[in-house]
Amino acid sequence: MFKTIVFGLVGAVALLITAAPAQAQRGPGYGQERVRCESRNHRYESCPVQWRDAQLVRQTSDTPCRKGSNWGVDRRGIWVDRGCAGEFVEAGRGHGGGHGGPGGPGGWNPGSDWDRDIRFTCQSRDRRYNFCSVDTGRGSEVRIERQTSETACIEGRTWGWNRAGVWVDRGCSAVFVVQRRWR
Repeated sequence: MFKTIVFGLVGAVALLITAAPAQAQRGPGYGQERVRCESRNHRYESCPVQWRDAQLVRQTSDTPCRKGSNWGVDRRGIWVDRGCAGEFVEAGRGHGGGHGGPGGPGGWNPGSDWDRDIRFTCQSRDRRYNFCSVDTGRGSEVRIERQTSETACIEGRTWGWNRAGVWVDRGCSAVFVVQRRWR
């Protein structure tokens, strides 16, 4: 019975380790730290790193990974969404000093105009999916100021947003407002 419990615990720990969304790898042929980040069940996932920018070095998903569309880097790390999975390395390594956390040396701090509303138009042309990149940031809200299409814009169906921006589909076009707040 003792062996079964120990084996069960070891198996559970192994399962938890393999289920982690991000893991750093170093070793021969890598040269620099690689982080694996994966969108499971097409859901948003954040993988903590203190990098200013990243580069996809190996895609591990069937879904094509496109920077700014379904993966990117923000102040909390690498994010992936809508099925993108891959291995990432720090881009521009060696250019520009330390990598502290928010407010730390070399870390990201909001500019004086961070708490301002951003207005922009995002259009689904020919009823096709379109992604409009804008840093919504943590604590932000996105809303439609004015619909410009005859097709209804319904959040979650024909438009939506994540930390990297706003998407529209099936003919939705509108003027959007991002209310960014530093929290």
